[in-house]
Amino acid sequence: MVFIPGGTFRMGSAHHYAEEAPVHRVRVDGFRIDRRPVTNRQFAAFVAATGHVTTAEIAPDPRDYPGALAHMLYAGSLVFTPPEGPVDLRDWSQWWRYLKGADWRHPYGPGTSLDGLEDHPVVHVSFADAEAYAAWAGKALPTEAEHEYAARGGLEGAEYAWGEELMPGGRHMANIWQGAFPHENLAEDGYERTSPVGEFPPNGYGIFDLIGNVWEWTVDWYAPKHPAEAQKSCCTPENPRGAREEESYDPATPRIRIPRKVVKGGSHLCADNYCRRYRPAARHAHPVDTSMSHIGFRCVSREASQ
Repeated sequence: MVFIPGGTFRMGSAHHYAEEAPVHRVRVDGFRIDRRPVTNRQFAAFVAATGHVTTAEIAPDPRDYPGALAHMLYAGSLVFTPPEGPVDLRDWSQWWRYLKGADWRHPYGPGTSLDGLEDHPVVHVSFADAEAYAAWAGKALPTEAEHEYAARGGLEGAEYAWGEELMPGGRHMANIWQGAFPHENLAEDGYERTSPVGEFPPNGYGIFDLIGNVWEWTVDWYAPKHPAEAQKSCCTPENPRGAREEESYDPATPRIRIPRKVVKGGSHLCADNYCRRYRPAARHAHPVDTSMSHIGFRCVSREASQ
């Protein structure tokens, strides 16, 4: 883990997506954060020690999904499946498939395995799965403010975790999408999907993959914008930013009351023409019960001293 000294920083952005605004000053206490995302190898050790069964391996409870067809409620997870050509970017169902049997052991669906992916970040983990691992490891999940503060690497207000240019000197700094999403994956950075943790340069704090590769869970309930003013109390694990669980429900699905947490950092699917969220200020809402092939996590420890 890396120790991040406490401090005050300008959180958010006024130049991109509406949910990143307004920019506001936030105080964060000192904490330690994993240098790399949790890997398949590490998660396998946790499962072997505890017998944990992930959300993706359990059939959904029909009571949580009013109106859903019973034959559609099976154990599985969402896997990125690129279309053959350009599609409507407003319709995410064009590139995501809910596959029976997809889970952390089978990241691309039945018949796939972790062979060669041991040091890639674990994916297909729900918020509860990530939280269970953190507890087993004697750690916790980061708040949104902690994640953003760490991702900035000491650069106050910079566009990216490494400065103002996406590719300084033509160098790829994170595992993100090159080409026209979702059908054209040029993989100029060397990877079509996830990459081994630590393959790209660390930020100013010596931390890897806080941008790109996989989205990462935080403990914050999602709200569609930042508070205008934030006090130190907004960033404690008990009350990360002041948002309430009921505020996080998706208004597009009023009958399905699944709360959403903030995920941070973007992933290998973030592209210039879609989801430019490969920045520290970027944030996204994600249902706590839903796992995907591009969402993972890392842990923190809130110790006062280095």
